[in-house]
Amino acid sequence: MNLGTHIRNAKIELSKVIFPTKGQVKQAYISVVIVVTVIAAFLALIDLIMSSVMSAILG
Repeated sequence: MNLGTHIRNAKIELSKVIFPTKGQVKQAYISVVIVVTVIAAFLALIDLIMSSVMSAILG
């Protein structure tokens, strides 16, 4: 396959791509921030509990 054919095929495939709208990107961004925040808070709570338990056990 030569370079011209490869570039033409790439352009054809790229024309099939559906890019997200600004609203979809914003919604996904907010969802990711919320999920990451919740998971970080959960892990911080588990860490606090585990360190309290280990401190109680070890002295």
